[in-house]
This record gives sequence, C-alpha cells and structure tokens, in this order.
Amino acid sequence: MPQIFTPTNQKLLTNVVVVKLKKAGKRFEIACYKNKIVAWRNKIEKDIEEVLQTETVFTNVSRGEVAKAADLKKAFSSDDHKKICLEILQKGEFQLSEKERQSALNNKFTEIASNISSMCINPTTERPYPVSILEQAMKDAHVSAKPNKSAKQQALEVIKVLKESIPIERVKMKIKISMAMSDVKKCKDQIKGLFLTVLSEEIDSQFEIIGLSEPGNYRELAELVGKHSRGKGMCEVLGVEQASDNAVFD
Repeated sequence: MPQIFTPTNQKLLTNVVVVKLKKAGKRFEIACYKNKIVAWRNKIEKDIEEVLQTETVFTNVSRGEVAKAADLKKAFSSDDHKKICLEILQKGEFQLSEKERQSALNNKFTEIASNISSMCINPTTERPYPVSILEQAMKDAHVSAKPNKSAKQQALEVIKVLKESIPIERVKMKIKISMAMSDVKKCKDQIKGLFLTVLSEEIDSQFEIIGLSEPGNYRELAELVGKHSRGKGMCEVLGVEQASDNAVFD
C-alpha cells in the first residue's frame, strides 16, 4: 500500500486536502496540498508536483486505499493514475479552507468590477470607471460576490444595482483608428480583435477603421496605436451606442 509523500518537515497526511469525484458508481479521491487547488484551476500554479501530494488515485485517502485498475478503466477508460488525477483535480469537489474561500471571493469581487469597467461608462465623462471606484461603489451598495456564479453574469446584475447610486450606462463605444500602413502591419489583427463590430475599414496609404467596442478595450486600443505608430496614429471615440443591460458580448 503506497504512502502519501509529504515534505520532511511534515507528518503523514498533514496539510492534505482531499478532492473527490464520483464516477461509474464509485468514489475516487486524490490528495492535494492546501491552498493549491484553486490556484491550479485558475492557472496560477502550473507545477502539478506543487499541487498533488502523490500521483495516486485512491478510494479512500485517509486509509490509504488505492483504487483498483479495473475500477479506473471502467470509470475513466484508463488506468493511468496521473491522467486521472488531473481529471479529478479539475472536476472534483473539495472543502475550501477559510483562507482560500475568502481569497476566492475577493478575487471574484474584483473580477466583477473589472467586467463592469469593460462594459460600462460614466455618461458624464463618456469614459469607463476605474475598477477601484467600482469596487468602492459595490461595497457602498452592499454587493457581495457569489462563489458559484460567473463574474460576467454577476456584473450584469450589479450594473442595475449601481444605477441607483452612480451615473453608469451599459454601452458600446464607436471608435475610429487611423494609422500609416507601414505602422499597422504588426498590430492590425490585434486591433480588429478588440472590436465587437467593424463598421468600416479603408486601406490606402492610410489605414482607417471604425467599429464598436466595449469601453474597457479603449485603453488597450489607444496603447496599441501609440506604440506601433510612435505617437503618430489616432484613436478617438466618435460616440457611444446604448446596449441592453442583459447583453453579453464575447
């Protein structure tokens, strides 16, 4: 029966979080280090050895009971423990520590504010709100992040709440970009990729494109134009178009 290997300054089964996945009528478990699972799922931690205590699939981690090869093949069509560990790590259930839970909620709160910043403007200035301002407005409105709901969907709901306390509108910006053809070669695809809709595009001695984009993309567009044209290009907002509060732009 294999042991779970832990660092030399830890005792067996210390600092372990069990991730569980039920499949084909059987429960399978893997042993992971604390505070690493969420980081792995968010692609912050990329070294699997920093996440898994051992590349072994168990039926019961605490008792050290290793899953049978026949059960693994039936459930996963494979008996490759490492491959199955990765699937359980991605899809399984586990109990978050209080520290991880609070960190995840804080990150989601900021992600919601970031989504709102990218989708909305202050109609007075016709520019997006900084994320920090939106976070404060959300706190003032007693908004809290929901762990099991996407940040984008929550952002759409929070916009309606914020309208009661600050001037904010869901819009698409109409942006015009002009650059010399020699300057746009390396960034043309990036620029077009930041538009939701291209309304017009002219290619002559000068590259000119007009399109609709989310407000949060304006700064990136302006930086691309400035960098590749060495300050000679132009990125200007021609106006805004009202968008549905429930519309989701990808």
